[in-house]
This record gives sequence, structure tokens and C-alpha cells, in this order.
Amino acid sequence: MNGAHVAIACLATLFLGYRYYSKFIAKKIYQTEDDYSLVPSEEFRDDVDFVPTPKYVLFGHHFSSIAGAAPILGPAIAVIWGWLPALLWIVLGTIFMGAVHDFGALVISAKHKAESMGSVAKSVINPRSRLLFLIIIFLLVFIVIAVFAFIIAHLFVEYPGSVIPINFQIIISILIGWWTHKKKGSLLIPSIIALVMLYGLMYVGLLYPVSLPEWMFIGGSAKMTWIVLLMIYGFIAATLPVWMLLQPRDFINSHQLIVGLGLIYLGIFVAQPEFDAPMFQVPTDSDPWFPYLFIFIACGALSGFHALVSSGTTSKQLGSYKDARLIGYGSMVGEATLAVAATIAVAAGFESSEAWHHHYENVAQAKKLGPKLEAFVNGTSSFIDSLGINMVIESNGQTASLAAVFISVLVISFAATSLDTAVRIQRYIIGEIGGALKIPSIKNNRFVQAALAVSFSFILIITGGSAGTGGLTLWPLFGSTNQLLGSLALLLISIWLFKLKRNYWFTLIPMIFITIITFIATTLNFISYMNADEPKWLLVAIAFFIGVCQVWIIIEGILVFKKGAK
Repeated sequence: MNGAHVAIACLATLFLGYRYYSKFIAKKIYQTEDDYSLVPSEEFRDDVDFVPTPKYVLFGHHFSSIAGAAPILGPAIAVIWGWLPALLWIVLGTIFMGAVHDFGALVISAKHKAESMGSVAKSVINPRSRLLFLIIIFLLVFIVIAVFAFIIAHLFVEYPGSVIPINFQIIISILIGWWTHKKKGSLLIPSIIALVMLYGLMYVGLLYPVSLPEWMFIGGSAKMTWIVLLMIYGFIAATLPVWMLLQPRDFINSHQLIVGLGLIYLGIFVAQPEFDAPMFQVPTDSDPWFPYLFIFIACGALSGFHALVSSGTTSKQLGSYKDARLIGYGSMVGEATLAVAATIAVAAGFESSEAWHHHYENVAQAKKLGPKLEAFVNGTSSFIDSLGINMVIESNGQTASLAAVFISVLVISFAATSLDTAVRIQRYIIGEIGGALKIPSIKNNRFVQAALAVSFSFILIITGGSAGTGGLTLWPLFGSTNQLLGSLALLLISIWLFKLKRNYWFTLIPMIFITIITFIATTLNFISYMNADEPKWLLVAIAFFIGVCQVWIIIEGILVFKKGAK
């Protein structure tokens, strides 16, 4: 089947979902279209975290923060069961579940003083649920930071031409942030100029790739050195004011994603690729497609991490409630377009069907994050090649492609955005935990919070197996924890709507579906870690606590519904 025809069908369906279904949700369910009440960014403005932000700038931040490498990696793994199930879950899951979840998380947080999901749970359910939510959120972000640090480190090693443009982007973002904040300038023109300069630096990176010398290797690994450097970067980025790095860098990235997606889809329409992957298959040696298809494709269909972004950083910058539809629902639709492109790239970007089957010979091979990243980069590069704008050079016996550098910079940019957003969110969560435990040095010190955030995740990297196994061990746990938080956020939104006497079935039905999926997946993960040749006791403990917290919070939610019904 022709990949271009499938892409058009997916994009048209997503557009119709935003045009009609999101408007229905905004008017009838969340009731934000005519809500002009005071937003937290104005009420608690401090110009560090609470900053009223124009909707398109905030869209850029939110879109960039949620559209990391996960909507690329998830489809790249799940395509082992065929491209049709993956695309159906991405498109329909986004319209009826994921985008409704993101939109609702943003609104409910803003309506509760831009508090995190944990603090909102205290108000909506009961005080006990707050600590349970905080534990789950902490464990999820704990894993997110570790996974994204690995992804970026892997790409820096495999595509050294990306190092110069990525570091340039960070420096120029800080300069733009300072200029726009102190001089009250606009972000638009500087960000476009920075984007053009970034593309020029990609050519420089192609000519002068940066590889770490062996004397810098930590534990004999360049990847581990990059992970350490990324943890230091995450600490610094999470303690800076949002206007200094977060907003300008994410605004640049939003333009970069739009240009990148435009080129990828244009390449698909020109190349007219045929699918190398089967439409549907059930490998005999595979994990069960149910529930793992829905777990591996989390970001791109429904992701609990998005609720953390909505309630962690975005709700503190929301300029008006009417903006929430574009930012919450619209950004999720935008991420789905990336997931669709990723699916087509890894299903139709190979040289032949035989090459695809060799690459996806079994599920264990499919779940290795490194090869999946490379499959996406190579697949999308082949689409860009069809536009006739690629350049290939040979240096030190190795071949490097400008299109591959372009795509790797795109992926790293968004993975880095997700990384430092995750560290910032973890900073907030650790602060809340410090407040709950009455430890002032943790509650009130953002530097201590950020240091603890990166330290815990680094421990997971060196003990949980992500650096050694290419993320194979962590990804199923990340997916199930991510979807679990999504189901609990939907539960929270449903109870809130129930108390307001609004129609809550549009969030409760997706919540029930995702809860069943995550409970089965968490149980399977627990059994898998226990039965491994060398049991991963840290991961066993995480999976166990996640399962217990899930059951507990659901029971608390059921009791709230029963009490309200009486």
C-alpha cells in the first residue's frame, strides 16, 4: 500500500478531530471557550515559573516539551505487530483519549492554582491520594529522565555531526531569552533567525563532527560521558527562569518541528513509498500485542507525562482559559502527526521488505532503542533524499549525510526539551514531597530539588540497565507507568467533572480502557523482571509500588463516585 495515501488519510482524520471534537469538548465539557476568569500566571506572577505567555509561544513550549523522542520510538517498536494497528491507535487514541486528557489536565490544573496532579488530587479526591499521586509521578519522571538521557547520548555518539548545532541552539536560546525578557522584544523574529542559523550549523556539524576523545570516556564509554554531561545540563536548565532557556529554545524547536515535519511529509508525498512492513502480524516469539501495542505507543496516542507538562509548567504560563484548547488539544494532535510520520518512516523507509524483516526479526531486536532511532533517522532521511536537497560526504572512512544530521538534530532537540522539562517537573514534585514530609531544605530550595532529581535518575541508569542494554529494560516500564498516570489523570478529571455536574463519560470511558491496559502490563513487567536471569530488583520494586498505588487510587476514586451518587 502507498504510504502517501495513508499519510493523507491520517492527517485528514486528525484535522477533523481538532476541528469538531475539540470544539465540542471545549464548549460542552471543559467550558473554556467563554471563560474569562483570572488565570494563575497573572494571579501568582513571579517571572520565574509563573509568567503570562502569548498562546503561540506557549504552544511552542508545550508542543516541544511533549513531542520528544517517545512518539518516534513508540511506533518504531510497535510496528513489529504491523503498521495498521499502530496508526489506528495513534489517530483514534489521540482524538478521543490523548488530546482530551492533555486538554483536561491543563484546565484542571489551572483551575486549582496551577498545582500538580498530586495537589489537585488532594482537593478533588482526598488528602491520601495526594501522596499516592506524587509517588507515581516521581517514579514516572525518574524513568523519563533516565530514558531521554540515554536517547540523546546514543544519538550524539552515532551522529556526531549533531553536537555543534545542538550546543549552538542552547547558547543562542539563552541570549534570545535575555534579550526578549530584559528588552521586552518579540520572540518571533529572533527565533526564526536562530532557526536559519541552526540549519547553517548543521552543515558545519556535517563537516566537523564532534566525537569525544577516549580520555574523556567514563567507564570506558563515550555514551556514559554524554549521560553525565546531560545530567549536569538538566540540573542547570531546571533551575533557570523559564524565560531564559525554556521558552526561547522551545519556540525555536516548534518552528524546527513544523519545518521538519513539512519536509518529511513532502518527502513522503514525492517518494510515494510502499510499505515494507506487513499491515498486521503476530510474531510467534513476541510479547502479546495486547496490551503492549498500547503501552509502547504512549506519547503519540495517550501519555501521562503530558499531564505533568500541562500541570507542571504550561498551566503556570497559560494566558487565558480560551487558549487551553489550542495548547492542550492542538499540541497533542501535532504530536500525533509526528508519530504518524515515524510509523511510516520505519514501515516504508527501508530498501526492501527483506531488509525490514531482517531489522525486525524478533521483538527483542525491535525493542532495542538504538537501532529503532537509527531506523527512524534513516527512513526519514530517505524521504528527504527524494526532494533532492541532501548532501553526503566521506570523512575518515565514514559516510555522513546532511539529511541524517538534520533529522538527528530534530530528534535530539525535542528529547533535550523533554529532558530538562522532566527535571523541572521532578524539581516541583520533590519540593511537594519535601513539603508533605516537612523538610524545609527540600521544599524551598530549587537547587537541592534539581540535584536530587538528576541524581536519582542517574542511579537508575547505572543500576537499571538502560546504558548497558539500550533501554530494552526500561522502556516497557516507562510505557506502563506513563499510561498508568494517564489513566489516573483521566480519573481525576472525571471526578472533577462529576462534582461540577458535567458529562464525565467522555473522560471516564478512556480512563477505564487505559486502566485495564496498564494493570495487565504492569503485572507482566513485574513477572518479567522477577524471572530474568539476573532479577532487576530496583525495577521489581518500582513495578510493585506502581501497581499498589494504582489499585489504591482507583478504590479512592470509586468511593468518591459512590458517595456523590448517594
